[in-house]
Amino acid sequence: MYAIVKTGGKQYKAAKDETLIVEKIEGEPGTAVTLEDVVMVVSGDQVALGSPYVKGAKVRAEIVRQGKAKKIEAFNYKPKKNVRKRWGHRQPQTHLRVLEVVAGK
Repeated sequence: MYAIVKTGGKQYKAAKDETLIVEKIEGEPGTAVTLEDVVMVVSGDQVALGSPYVKGAKVRAEIVRQGKAKKIEAFNYKPKKNVRKRWGHRQPQTHLRVLEVVAGK
């Protein structure tokens, strides 16, 4: 059994005992989190699609750690002008361990 969950503007496949890396969710490691924007639930050969979400479906997870993604580096320059600019960015992210997938109606 697994579910497709929407969080942080992206969709993720969540199954029991898997680890998801998602956009940052506030909370300390060890905190329980409930994701309620479930788009689809698959149990065996039964599929429940939501419009837009499946009613009563939830994914319960636990925050494992808060971290940052790999650095994205960028560089701009203008030829013949001696203008150069270099910068980087690390996106904050949360690691979740899925504890339970509740199917709903």
